[in-house]
Amino acid sequence: MNRLVRYAPFLLALSVLARLAWAFAMPNGMNLVDLHVYVDGSAALLKDDLYNFTYSVKTPDFPLPFTYPPFAALVFFPLHYLPFTVVGIAWQLATMAAMFLLIKLSLGLMLGDDVAGTSRWTRIAMAWTALALWTEPVRTTLDYGQVNVFLALGAVVAIRSTRWWVAGGLIGFVAGIKLTPAITGLYFLATKRWKAAIFSAVAFAATVALSYLVLGHQAGTYFTTLLGDADRIGPVGSVWNQSLRGAMSRIAGHDIGSGALWIGGVVIVFALAIAAWRSLRRDDRLGILLVVQLLGLLISPISWSHHWVWVMPLLVWLVHGPDREALFTRIVAGYWLVTSVIGIPWILSFFQESIWLVSRPGILAWLGTVDVFGALLVYILAIYLRRRRVNLESAASRSREPDPRPST
Repeated sequence: MNRLVRYAPFLLALSVLARLAWAFAMPNGMNLVDLHVYVDGSAALLKDDLYNFTYSVKTPDFPLPFTYPPFAALVFFPLHYLPFTVVGIAWQLATMAAMFLLIKLSLGLMLGDDVAGTSRWTRIAMAWTALALWTEPVRTTLDYGQVNVFLALGAVVAIRSTRWWVAGGLIGFVAGIKLTPAITGLYFLATKRWKAAIFSAVAFAATVALSYLVLGHQAGTYFTTLLGDADRIGPVGSVWNQSLRGAMSRIAGHDIGSGALWIGGVVIVFALAIAAWRSLRRDDRLGILLVVQLLGLLISPISWSHHWVWVMPLLVWLVHGPDREALFTRIVAGYWLVTSVIGIPWILSFFQESIWLVSRPGILAWLGTVDVFGALLVYILAIYLRRRRVNLESAASRSREPDPRPST
């Protein structure tokens, strides 16, 4: 372990260079299809045609529409003035840097900045980043040119801030780019940061208002017609969709929609998330944030495998957290490490005849629950660890009590 930590900067540099070599050497390495959607889609603002835009140069079987809030188009708009190759390379490098910061700041949430800022822990963050670039969520984020790592970093920076207007403003801003970070508002509620929670909603409303002011009917199209339309985002039943709805649909053999079956599943997941949150130590900020973010990934209609970049802070929490010595913690950490490095959805994608077909053999359907099952394991682990702590404290208390039996 000490040798790994010592050579972490070299390993990170090697990993970054290998990742860039992969991007340029492989036929599809620099496709960056989602980055094309951001850049080319935002350029469609000039034609007053944002939500009729599709990108199909590299995806002829599934033309990709612009599925993000209109505020995202305003944020991405300046990028279309730059050569796409320049944007693509810069985006990849920035994503890798953001991944390192995400891991380092997650360590700071857990250990304190004084400890996490030391040379040893900085090198540990480098080692995790070197590995992260080859896990499925980060690998596919880099392949597609996705924005997920930046959004996760924004959420961590937000909750670290003690200023309610900074914390809430950041969450509102990133939720304006992509709705999924809005779930972070539950973290503010769970930690009784009422002002930050309220201001996050206010900041998000400001992004909506600005979108209407600048874009007019294009913003109206999104918020009145397209919002919540999972079919427009992509095939719910594809194995790449690792949400609760996707997993349940593949097991059922058809899209279960948002009816009673899905609602029942969401209620159970919410109950487990609340129980997990109540089981964590009050000062476990990273643990509470992970409970919230996993909930968001589970209940969203679509949670592509590249949305699960929270796996890396999760592994940091499991491997370096206060309960790292518990056998169950190590099992859960091993589960996430193996499945994310192997890339189970990627392997299963070779066995689905089409991304649009929901029905598949039972074994493939159940294997396709890999991330959902892993998230539920984390909730169960948190509940178990509380009971373990209570039992250990009770046993320690009994050992300190004087023996009531008379001495002989």
